[in-house]
Amino acid sequence: MNDHPYGWFSLLPPLVAIVLAMVTKRAALSLLMGIFCGALITNGGDPIGALVDFCEVHLWPTLADPGKLRIFSFTLLMGAMIGVISRSGGMLGLIKLISPIAKTRRGGQLTTWMLGLVVFFDDYSNTVLLGGTLRPLCDRLKISRQKLAYIVDSTAAPMASLALLSTWIAVEIDYIAEGLGDIEGANVSRAMELFIASVPYRFYAILALGMVPILALMGRDFGPMLRAEKAVVAGSEQRQDDPGSIADPLTEPTAAASWRVAVVPIAVTLAAVIALLYATGTASLRSGSSEPTGDTPPLRDILGAADSSLALQYGALLGLATIAVICLTRKLLTLQQIREASWGGMKIVLPAIIILWTASALSRLTSGKSVDGQSGTAFEYQDHRLYTGQFVAETILSGARVSPEQDAESPSSNSVPIVVRLLPTIVFLLAAVLSFSTGTSFGTMGLLMPMTLTLTAPLIGLLPADVSTTDALTHPLMLATIASVLSGAVFGDHCSPISDTTILSSQACGCDHMEHVLTQMPYAVTAGTIAIIAGTIPIGWGVSWGWLIMIQAMLLVGVVAIVGKRTPSETSD
Repeated sequence: MNDHPYGWFSLLPPLVAIVLAMVTKRAALSLLMGIFCGALITNGGDPIGALVDFCEVHLWPTLADPGKLRIFSFTLLMGAMIGVISRSGGMLGLIKLISPIAKTRRGGQLTTWMLGLVVFFDDYSNTVLLGGTLRPLCDRLKISRQKLAYIVDSTAAPMASLALLSTWIAVEIDYIAEGLGDIEGANVSRAMELFIASVPYRFYAILALGMVPILALMGRDFGPMLRAEKAVVAGSEQRQDDPGSIADPLTEPTAAASWRVAVVPIAVTLAAVIALLYATGTASLRSGSSEPTGDTPPLRDILGAADSSLALQYGALLGLATIAVICLTRKLLTLQQIREASWGGMKIVLPAIIILWTASALSRLTSGKSVDGQSGTAFEYQDHRLYTGQFVAETILSGARVSPEQDAESPSSNSVPIVVRLLPTIVFLLAAVLSFSTGTSFGTMGLLMPMTLTLTAPLIGLLPADVSTTDALTHPLMLATIASVLSGAVFGDHCSPISDTTILSSQACGCDHMEHVLTQMPYAVTAGTIAIIAGTIPIGWGVSWGWLIMIQAMLLVGVVAIVGKRTPSETSD
């Protein structure tokens, strides 16, 4: 292991940003302070050099990144589309359409959850579409915006990470393939097989998805969320949009309510995104093939190779164009009113974009990447990058390495080091810490997956013969370790105030960002704790994942029943 250039100091910038965000509740300012702190470290304490790097190395290159610009554009266009839909009466019409299904607080929560499962192919689309669309419905049913943000956030990343057809799958499979490439004798083409086989072991993602309907059906909440729900039901909470929320820019529609005005542009957006994912994925696979054939690649490969940011941007643009054409042809709005509503929607998402920009800059600072990509030499970019993840990973995982002498011993049930049994738990916690501190689940996966695969493969041989399999790659411990990287990254992402999906969830739902973080965290920690106690720990001792998921479900119901309290409401059940 190479000597880390900054050691424990590499943890300081994300810690500064997280602590300041929790204390001041000003996410953008806290992120900027974290970035400047990191620039000071990389410049040896020189404030002038730090100020130059603050702008020229961290802020401006991140802003100019094409992928980020497309996400910013997507957010602006979605804000504009939601603004026009609201002004034209479409949002009110959609509420009236859903009202017979979602007449109660319970029905509203379950409806939001089920719609979140439907938009499974991309976490950004899920968050922005559902948050902006369903907020008025939840307001009417007296469901707090904190609860709406929690439901949206809990169906975005977990669903996208589990789905076999999503914008996440290529990234996840590629990281697994990188790890397989470092294992002697392993076939890189088995990455997809391991991805699918690891799905039942992703306990946190499964629990996060399952906790939402359990809370809704039992009508219980706890912690800060309970206070938020009681305040809304009692009418004591002022319903004021967070300054950076993707909320309705104009609350009073100027046209008669019609659900089609809302559904058609949203459907066009979804259809366009899916079509563009297919088109860009197919083009990417064909351009990368040395021997083009007429055969159509598998759909999972197509989605995996797709340019998701491009698809999202132009899908949102088509959706905005659709609602504009509808409003003009049906004479719902004038061109001037469409411009006003679009601009109003864009203005209120600008703070969200600033937070996303600064969070991305901090994530890049703490990584080992240049603007052009991953470094090929150890600490190649140490003048501008902190390599925070590498330091944490090497510090923790180095204790799990097995010496050649120990590896040569004949394994028995009593000689297996406990660290081998606990490897899924260690990796899950490490992934959560890295994702929490850096605000990026993808970055965490990319850092840990190759490292943990190469670490775990030789350790499988230390397990007793009666529980070992002939194939080390499909051994439950290996699959659980792969799953721990993927689900642990989502867990940390859910708890982090500097995560892009957490930021988008709060802004899309019209909820104060830190309120969302503080109300969601107890639920995320509950699911994460159960995932460890009844998941990653017993899996190391050979307990079947099927039994563990049933036990986890019972534990989750028990915790909600014991800790949770009912929220009295004249509109519920």
